Amino acid sequence: MANRILTARPANAYRLVPSIMQRRPQSAYRLPPRTACLNCRARRNGLFCAVSPPALQALLEIRRTSKFPAGAILFMEGEEARGVYIVCEGRVKLLTTNSEGKTLIFKIAKPGEVLGLNEAISGSAHEITAEILEAAQLAYISREDFMKFIKEHGDACLQVAQHLGRDCHLAYDVLRSIGLSNSVEEKLARFLLEWCADASVANGALRTKLALTHEEIAQLIGCSRESVSRSFSDFKRKRLVVVNGSTLVVPDKAALAAMVEL
Repeated sequence: MANRILTARPANAYRLVPSIMQRRPQSAYRLPPRTACLNCRARRNGLFCAVSPPALQALLEIRRTSKFPAGAILFMEGEEARGVYIVCEGRVKLLTTNSEGKTLIFKIAKPGEVLGLNEAISGSAHEITAEILEAAQLAYISREDFMKFIKEHGDACLQVAQHLGRDCHLAYDVLRSIGLSNSVEEKLARFLLEWCADASVANGALRTKLALTHEEIAQLIGCSRESVSRSFSDFKRKRLVVVNGSTLVVPDKAALAAMVEL
């Protein structure tokens, strides 16, 4: 499986290996990493935000922070899990691809989330591929250091258990959305509402950046690119959304939410 996915990657895909990150904790492409966790904008939502000061200090001592360009592959389905990645900035696609090249995106990881957690705990191979969606900064912790860390800090171990529980519920939500939604329009409306969860609000309208192609949105909601394009055109005609480049505006959240069956 892993080899088939690799052959489907673009020639300019940026591949990074954890051992390289350990040797080179600085930026992967000469961008100075942000190292002050206490001043991190995602700190209130992150997995380890609520840990004790001693645990946070221990975490800072074992992490290795780097920046990655869009298209970088952190790990691939079938590879041995060597550690975990904490998303500090940017977004990461978590996806799987079958032997025919069909791709399903499970989720888009945001700042504060931890990648490869289940595999690091269980010692199993990666079940999905992680690809950088937009320029991102991540902190890498080797599996050996991470396991020692959660054994020595009970509050961090509790946070890990809660995070795994949230990941399980998210998987249920994805299955429910793909399997039980009645139409592409409903799936797209649900996706847009979730994407705008952290959007800024001005004059009652939601505004955010949508750094996804129609193909990627289709892979997220389980339909064809053509169906997404038609639904987007219909949404624009009805003024449910306004798209200007990578900027997405939802003038009336209630009207969009009305398209989602609760």
